[in-house]
Amino acid sequence: MPSCPALYSPLAAWFANHRRALPWREEGTSAWGVLVSEIMSQQTPVARVAEPWRTWMKRWPTPQALARADSAEVLRAWGSLGYPRRALRLHECARTVEREHGGELPVGVEALVALPGIGDYTAAAVASFAQGQRACVLDTNIRRVLTRVLDAKASVPAHVTKLDRARLEALVPEDAERARIWNEGVMELGALVCRARNPKCEACPLAEHCAWLKAGRPGLGERTTRPQDYEGTDRQIRGRILKTLREGGAATVGTLENASGADSERFVRLLTDLLAEGLISRTASGEITLGAGTHKEEHV
Repeated sequence: MPSCPALYSPLAAWFANHRRALPWREEGTSAWGVLVSEIMSQQTPVARVAEPWRTWMKRWPTPQALARADSAEVLRAWGSLGYPRRALRLHECARTVEREHGGELPVGVEALVALPGIGDYTAAAVASFAQGQRACVLDTNIRRVLTRVLDAKASVPAHVTKLDRARLEALVPEDAERARIWNEGVMELGALVCRARNPKCEACPLAEHCAWLKAGRPGLGERTTRPQDYEGTDRQIRGRILKTLREGGAATVGTLENASGADSERFVRLLTDLLAEGLISRTASGEITLGAGTHKEEHV
């Protein structure tokens, strides 16, 4: 396995010249701002996140500000980012920070991962990128780069084993600032150069150390997972229901069923799920509205 200095030096030099100017990387961005960017970027391309992030941070620049918002406001502001349960988890996280931490985001991976909706990756990213903590950040991009460099494999397994985590954590520099550059740099390399399907190996600063490149890039182009469909899925129909409520306010069940394009049985099942999740609620007049309201419904 190449030593950390052998990988760190060319990576750091490359990152200094190719680092994208993302708004949450601007000087003065709070740990809260970085947390919001990480939640928004889950399962959503970074290019789609920049403007919603700016708007969100102007409206709710602190956990306290978001904690005091109404869930319907939060979901409307989330807009078309997708997977709206992320917005509710972020809202719940903000309320916990205000209630249990005096409105200040706690510091360190262990404290962050104890917050609702915050997993190992997000906690490590915030700790490393915004809190000056040494942490091992492992997202898909980072794991893909290091799997190729170290193991000569094109893609990563679905789950990180304890052995893999320990091995990859050993590569993270001890100094917190160098660890940040390492984590951000490998992530950026995976996003821009060491991509899943069209890697630009000729532009890679780690090319001379890459076992996968030396082996002739075995497995490139092979699909390890089936691409996810969207058209006609439950996710699409749920999205239509929520979009109708975001754009038009409270609506009758009939209006939402028509907008959903689903058959009655499927529509009822999905509406029941949305009510149970707190993404929508029933008003006193029987209409459906965005947000949890004062209570959750279990049945349509």
